[in-house]
Amino acid sequence: MSQSAFSNAVTELFGTRLPIVAGGLMWLADAHYVAAASRAGIIGFITAASFPEPDALRAEIRRCRELCEGGPFGVNVSMLPKLVPGERTREVFELIVDEGVKCVETSGRNPEEFMPLLKEAGVKVLHKVPAVRFAVKAAAVGVDAVAIVGAECGGHPGLDMVGSFVNAAWAESQLDIPYLIGGGIGRGSQLAAALAMGASGVVVGTRFAVAEEIWAHDDYKRRLVEAGPTDTDLCMQSVRNTVRTLRNETTAAVKALEAQNPDVTIQDLMPMVAGKIGRNAYVTGDWSKGLLSAGQSLAFTDRIEPLADIVRRFERDMRQAMGRIASH
Repeated sequence: MSQSAFSNAVTELFGTRLPIVAGGLMWLADAHYVAAASRAGIIGFITAASFPEPDALRAEIRRCRELCEGGPFGVNVSMLPKLVPGERTREVFELIVDEGVKCVETSGRNPEEFMPLLKEAGVKVLHKVPAVRFAVKAAAVGVDAVAIVGAECGGHPGLDMVGSFVNAAWAESQLDIPYLIGGGIGRGSQLAAALAMGASGVVVGTRFAVAEEIWAHDDYKRRLVEAGPTDTDLCMQSVRNTVRTLRNETTAAVKALEAQNPDVTIQDLMPMVAGKIGRNAYVTGDWSKGLLSAGQSLAFTDRIEPLADIVRRFERDMRQAMGRIASH
């Protein structure tokens, strides 16, 4: 099977061989993982929120640049839905610009206020949204591309809960900038389908979480390998912060509290859902506690292996699917 480059709007935007983005994974997307993505011919994003101290983030960016050996990489900046006092988002973007990073993946609220800073520095902006309507807004403020994540995604699918198959076709008539599809993506045939419907690429999260380069404990990864697409839970809908995670003791407890108390608040849930609990699961391998983001692409997490091998299989499957289309 040919390993030649696949040229389109996304590969040209990021300088990659394939139109695949390894989206930022909270706590997990570090320099080692992101550099592995770069060497495999795709692009990954260091998750800035995993390195809250500026010096730590700066050091991780420099480490990633060295490991990438000239290959593309970026930084993920997840913004809160609304500006809050003390937020340091602008400082994070200024650090990114100062370090010469050329690609960012943004999410949360509209990035409009930061676009002049990023554009002046020549930074390419991929904005991730949970619905086509938000993608249209992002396009209007000048982002270079949008990623639309469907209801199947791990993490936050938003409130509309429209599936990726619908998003892929619907966005084609709504957008005039390149768009990627995320949510439940774990096979190359899905990339081929997304391209056929008008997308320029895909965003992959859960499928790559079993890569050897992900630093999390192997017991956690083995659980992802054993799990299937029905082993996720949706909770926190009551506080309008829907999240899809691996089903465990925490998801059961959160759902029970939401059912018992219609007026539950995020503060009530925080003792169970705080991010440090999830991070501890990655450290210890005890996946029974914490909200551990996982999407329905658990259908495809079949082994722990180097990221390059996952991408290689992904590409082979994509090209076989495109061959099937051409032969009909």
